[in-house]
Amino acid sequence: MSRQPAHAHDSTTDTFTQVGVYAVDVARKAGQSLSARKAQDNDPYTFWRNGLAIGQGRQLTRQEQQSLGLSMEPQLGFFRKRNKGGTDIPVAIWMSGGEMVALAGDRDVDAAEIWTWCCNWPISHGQYTAVTGGASWPDEPPVADAVIGHNISDDPFEALRIEFEGDRELAKAFLKEPVKTQEQADRAAVWSKKLAAIAKKATDLHKVEKQPSLDESRRVDDKWRDLKDEPKALSTALKRAMDVFLNEQARIEAERQKRAREEADRIRREAEEAARQANANDAAAQAEADRLKREADQAEKDTQTRNAQAGRTGAKVSLRTFVSAEITDYDALLVALKDRPEIREVVQSLANRAAKSGVNLPGMKIHEEKRAA
Repeated sequence: MSRQPAHAHDSTTDTFTQVGVYAVDVARKAGQSLSARKAQDNDPYTFWRNGLAIGQGRQLTRQEQQSLGLSMEPQLGFFRKRNKGGTDIPVAIWMSGGEMVALAGDRDVDAAEIWTWCCNWPISHGQYTAVTGGASWPDEPPVADAVIGHNISDDPFEALRIEFEGDRELAKAFLKEPVKTQEQADRAAVWSKKLAAIAKKATDLHKVEKQPSLDESRRVDDKWRDLKDEPKALSTALKRAMDVFLNEQARIEAERQKRAREEADRIRREAEEAARQANANDAAAQAEADRLKREADQAEKDTQTRNAQAGRTGAKVSLRTFVSAEITDYDALLVALKDRPEIREVVQSLANRAAKSGVNLPGMKIHEEKRAA
């Protein structure tokens, strides 16, 4: 039997009325001064309020969750649950009649069960109210797939297959011996012509049978082309629009990191000097040396790189290094690549084309070979 909050037994309207009452209470508490909040030792919305202050409406990082003392015990407040199959779901958790109740979207849910799915994303009461009222999440974009004895088949494929089998075994047997007489040469020529005709007929019939599929394939391609290409192009354009900004953020971060490194080195030197000078029997000097060491450790952490990025989890964009070559000496590069198989293949193709045109280029010679055709 599913658990329903005590306030929800009359109607859906009563449910949202109660949520509104608690929401007003939360908003009132969130607006209290810092000194008043400190005095309120048993404030049941402390986790939500602190998480909201840290995250400012965004998803909390693991470090931020740890700093808040996140546990499996559900806390009161307003949260956001990721929904990979659609729009994210607003969640409210509050007390009603001495019992902790929760609402995910418009569904009554168990607070303990929903908690692990939403605890890392506290949101403001205003955002909760707006989304439950039909508004989009602020970080979501606006909403704007032959052989003798065989009967002649009516199937062109089967008829041609039977015709081919009538000559295949004879031709294979013939090829076991070299051609030494005119008669053998004539026979080979006839079979070659006949087999070539079968191959051409098969090609033509294949094209006729395949053409409707090709036409349908082209129709499907035409139908989906713009819807595939244009969103991709716009997506790329949006990324390019961020390049200047993100590179500037990376530059700022590099400067910050440099200053942090210099500061960390300075504090580290002071800590090491204090540790050398501290007398083992001088508690005050030893304590100062320990304090400087802790500062040095923290300063070292501050030197870590913070990547420039935009978006949120699941829709995040950051700077990425793309490597390409700029050719500065074409001749030297060709010499360096001349033994690569793909280069030799391209050069051989170009040489064949030149030979067929009667052009004898430096480094090649035209070779002629007589073959039956």
